[in-house]
Amino acid sequence: MPGAILFAVFIVYPMVQAGQMSLYDWNILRGAASEFVGFDNYIRAFNDDRFWLSLANSGIYMLFTVPPQIVLGLAIAMLLRSKAPAQPLFRVLFYLPVVTSWVVVSLLFKYLFADQGLVNFVLGSDTSWLSNRWTALVAICALGVWKGIGWSMMIFLAALQGVPQSLEEAAALDGANWWQRFRAVTVPAIWPAMLFVIVMLVIGGFNVFTSVLLMTAGGPGGQTEVLLTFMYQQAFSNLDFGYGAALAVLLTLVVFVFSVIQLRVFRDRTDEELS
Repeated sequence: MPGAILFAVFIVYPMVQAGQMSLYDWNILRGAASEFVGFDNYIRAFNDDRFWLSLANSGIYMLFTVPPQIVLGLAIAMLLRSKAPAQPLFRVLFYLPVVTSWVVVSLLFKYLFADQGLVNFVLGSDTSWLSNRWTALVAICALGVWKGIGWSMMIFLAALQGVPQSLEEAAALDGANWWQRFRAVTVPAIWPAMLFVIVMLVIGGFNVFTSVLLMTAGGPGGQTEVLLTFMYQQAFSNLDFGYGAALAVLLTLVVFVFSVIQLRVFRDRTDEELS
């Protein structure tokens, strides 16, 4: 019962309230006197070029951060799987960015990619990284990958501990090389963890916010706006809470659809592996 109450108060009620607000021209100063507009806020979103741009940027961020986090996280987990004296130290070092504040690392990367920052100094270039949509997205994606590798590494490392050594030894005795053992033994054994990591990273990719807000503030000219920063601007800068709530509902639907598709596809593969 306590858990159900907390879930209802802090999860269900805010979701219902956001859905209600999305149907109104909700002005925080007018409160309950806000005007009911039905689905006008949703129609407005579909006709808003900035909404589609922010959705595209969120998708780009997801596409260019999720695969590297999976590949690099798994590769590092494989390297740290063997017992070695320095293994705990390397685990801590790779996981440290995960527990570091998003605000701190966002400001750090902002200075690294500044016109006179370390990146330009090392490359010997004068690229204005944060003043162009694509180069700014490169910097934002680089931060996302760097900060997230440690999390996926720890999940994969935990999953790898459960891979039976006897299966790998039997495959090696049968003449299987490293890649064949990895593909036929390791991957099927850690597939549930792989599914969990993929789903969570995709959800996190669509919910990117702090790094964009602090590194570019959606600039230049809104070109690096993502769904959450666009929603934040509409709700808290323009005080257009009805439109902001509609954007939040649309984001929830996008994440829900992607999650359902992933669970369906990967669970089918899991069933095939088990069969």
